[in-house]
Amino acid sequence: MPSDCISFQSSGYFTPLITDYLNQKENLKPLYNRFPTLQNFKQQIQEKQQNYSSDSRSVLVNALEKQYAGFNATEATKHNLDLLKQENTFTITTGHQLNLFTGPLYFLYKIVSTINLSKQLSETYPEYNFVPVYWMATEDHDFDEINYFNFKDKKISWNRESTGPVGRLSTLGLEAVLEVFEKELGPGNNAAWLKELFREAYIKHSNLADATRYLANEIFGKNGLVIIDGDNTNLKKLFVPHVKEELLNQTSHTKVAETADNLKDYNIQVNPREINLFYIEDNIRERIILQDGVYYVNNTEIQFSEAQILALLETNPEKFSPNVIMRPLYEEVILPNLCYIGGGGELAYWLELKSYFESAGVTFPILLLRNSVLIATEKQAEKLDKLNLNWTDVFMKQDKLVNKKTVEFSELSLDFSEQREFLQQQFAKLHAMATKTDTTFGGAVKAQETKQLKGLDNLEKKLRRAEKHNHADKLERITEIQNELFPGRSLQERKANFSQFYLEYDGKLIDKLFSSLKPLEHDFNIVVL
Repeated sequence: MPSDCISFQSSGYFTPLITDYLNQKENLKPLYNRFPTLQNFKQQIQEKQQNYSSDSRSVLVNALEKQYAGFNATEATKHNLDLLKQENTFTITTGHQLNLFTGPLYFLYKIVSTINLSKQLSETYPEYNFVPVYWMATEDHDFDEINYFNFKDKKISWNRESTGPVGRLSTLGLEAVLEVFEKELGPGNNAAWLKELFREAYIKHSNLADATRYLANEIFGKNGLVIIDGDNTNLKKLFVPHVKEELLNQTSHTKVAETADNLKDYNIQVNPREINLFYIEDNIRERIILQDGVYYVNNTEIQFSEAQILALLETNPEKFSPNVIMRPLYEEVILPNLCYIGGGGELAYWLELKSYFESAGVTFPILLLRNSVLIATEKQAEKLDKLNLNWTDVFMKQDKLVNKKTVEFSELSLDFSEQREFLQQQFAKLHAMATKTDTTFGGAVKAQETKQLKGLDNLEKKLRRAEKHNHADKLERITEIQNELFPGRSLQERKANFSQFYLEYDGKLIDKLFSSLKPLEHDFNIVVL
């Protein structure tokens, strides 16, 4: 069974909001700027060109050059940094947390999607330049979400306390994590490469931001990936007007709350705070709360008057950190960006933000759902063939898959619809007779009908159970292979780490991803190694 793909909509793993977005439902069109098609990028370029200044570009490039000082940037990345100085250069951006050793597989898929789209746009619009950017979420403080990765069946964790921005977190203590990882990897050239990559990233860099930059650069630097850290004073200066607006007028809350009404039929991803900013220091990232004209830093003794907090903003903008509502605006203010590539959860909260962007006078980017991938080995693909399973089967919920295959294997009809219909017809005649006699007879007929239909349902279930027992061996092999591909009955890309596959296939995994993933086709890819 070769590599293949199925549509996101038919995979069964995306919310109604995302499938409706992919289907371009009319009710959602007011919530985004342009749908991600190759043709729509032309207008997006023209709009962003009018909305991004040369001064902002200069600040961006200077900040990036300083961030890359001390790192061995590849020639491809250096070239892209130079291109960013030009007015006809734009970015395609994805963002991700600083997960230990890249975390789940979809970190790779995000970045490959970003690089591949940049290449496709460069071929389509050769008069412009397109640079792939990875935005490191260095200011996040949810350490428990990023302090581990799964290697095969083992969870490898970095156990320590953390309260401030994770990018500033010291890497001391990761030697013990490396020792655990080394034992799991065992011997071999690929294992040695993975050990050295971990050591160089986490043991030889002093904080998590630098370690993650090194790691992403080693894997994707040859493809020209540019990595940015938004926890930067000069970049924050570009955002000062928007932070001031938030402190004084709480515009984001008002605008996002208005948009939420358009999403009332869906589960809203995030709800805005009154002020969508954090105050940060090395060991603090806490919400700013406005009460009776005083700005308090939650869970601390720190407080400011309006004059004091505005003065601090001018002198120390790095102390203000946008939350999930304002961070997208920050990204689009400092980058000449055309498109944000993210997962379903990310796109869900971006769809709440368009009116906020409009009020801020900032171009809203094209939103693209990142590629998703299921990795299978040739041996697993052969097993699926022998079991007469296709990729659509594999994506089914397990109970539905088992029922479907039980029906296929059985020589009997396990569907009692015909019998149920016949029974209902007979009782319809009895009901007609009841209306012409005593009304109490009608109640007795209805009770008997319910009893008979329930009995038929029970017989159908018993027959299915008996047939499942008769075909238990084949059904067990089906569930085993599905459990291998969907660990914990969840998407593989949310559980497994790339090291598990690199150990056996070295660079073939990355190469196969680059050749397989087509970001604008909106497919869930199956990659067979």
